[in-house]
Amino acid sequence: MSEVVGVQSVGTPSGAAGDAAAAGPIFRARNVIALVLVGVFAFSAFVTLLAYAPDLERDTRCRANVYSKCAVGFAGLAALLKNDGAPLVISRAAPLPKGRSEGLFIVTPEPGQESDVAKLGFDGPTLVVLPKWDAAVDRSHLSWGLKAGLVNPAEMPRKGALDAVRVARAQGVARARLVGAAGTPFEGVTLTPGPIDSLQTFSAQGWTPVLTDATGAAVIAQAPGSQLYVLSEPDLLNTQGLASLDTLGAAVGIVRALRTADGPVIFDVTLNGYQTERNPLRLMFDPPFLAVTLCFAAALALAGLQAAFRFGPVRRAPRAFALGKEALTDNSAQLIRLAGREGHMAPAYAALSQKAAARAVGAPRELTGEALTGFLDRLSAQRGLPDTLSALNAEAARAHDSALGRAGLTALAGRIYRWRLEMTRERQ
Repeated sequence: MSEVVGVQSVGTPSGAAGDAAAAGPIFRARNVIALVLVGVFAFSAFVTLLAYAPDLERDTRCRANVYSKCAVGFAGLAALLKNDGAPLVISRAAPLPKGRSEGLFIVTPEPGQESDVAKLGFDGPTLVVLPKWDAAVDRSHLSWGLKAGLVNPAEMPRKGALDAVRVARAQGVARARLVGAAGTPFEGVTLTPGPIDSLQTFSAQGWTPVLTDATGAAVIAQAPGSQLYVLSEPDLLNTQGLASLDTLGAAVGIVRALRTADGPVIFDVTLNGYQTERNPLRLMFDPPFLAVTLCFAAALALAGLQAAFRFGPVRRAPRAFALGKEALTDNSAQLIRLAGREGHMAPAYAALSQKAAARAVGAPRELTGEALTGFLDRLSAQRGLPDTLSALNAEAARAHDSALGRAGLTALAGRIYRWRLEMTRERQ
């Protein structure tokens, strides 16, 4: 009875070890795959967002730019032009690529800026919209903003062609009748926008008035020798003005008159602080470098696939202490090497080979020593062997005194081994 109990206790897992064996692996394969895929996706998304973070930055304050949806912003104009069928581009690069001349380039500088509009790089018609209103923050809706009065005329954008511009403002709210000048893109055009508060006009020496009010003051004028146009009244284009259907029609008329060859309407935001610069991280996702990034990602995926799935049979770890004849041979060889007796083993190995060959060929038993060696030499010569036993024995006898080294001893042992195989017909 005790023997039966003993056998059961050895063969059956019990206690904590048995519970752990029955519980199985800690993580299932599908859970590990899901964790890896989620990690790869999260890391890729993080790198992509890090590369394009500057393009996603938006200032929610009320400012006079195309991103702003407040009263003095031009987001409403962008939506209007898109619905009107005009291609719309928001440029965050300066200067623009050379050769761009079709369409209309709209620039909305802010008060106090000193930027040369001509250096933005557009060769076609460029419309500069001067600022007019200061905006205060609406604490309840940061993106709305509140009008905080008129911009000081001394804070108008300067530098380059804009240095000649001098603005003037009318008093009160009134409807204006704007007339296009002859020989200009507005020839024969009459615009009647809705009521405008403090209509802003300007004068500039040497400039050509293009669109004027009832008094002859320029609302839009063209710089000499260029396609640069300046619009002094932003309420004709901003979201506040587009609340009136009459002003909305006037805004469409202004853009259509200045836009050429059905090109895109390009809004510049570099002067508003949204200029982006090329960086190495973003180059990874832009052509032509995107192809290199995709190839690198594919190589990583293949490397991960190879690591996840085993190719070929499992290579089991060897025993710490080997067993059998091979282990005994290896240990003996190590002992001989440590004792420095490799060279002294050569004559004994040659003698063993001679004895095996003599037994295999049926050499007479009375032959010994040099007589047996000569007999085997004659037999090996008949069989066309390259080596003779006497020559091999002589080399083996000198092995411990010569400078053969381990490589030379190995080569000599190989020659003796091949001679024995030929004599004993073991190759057959």
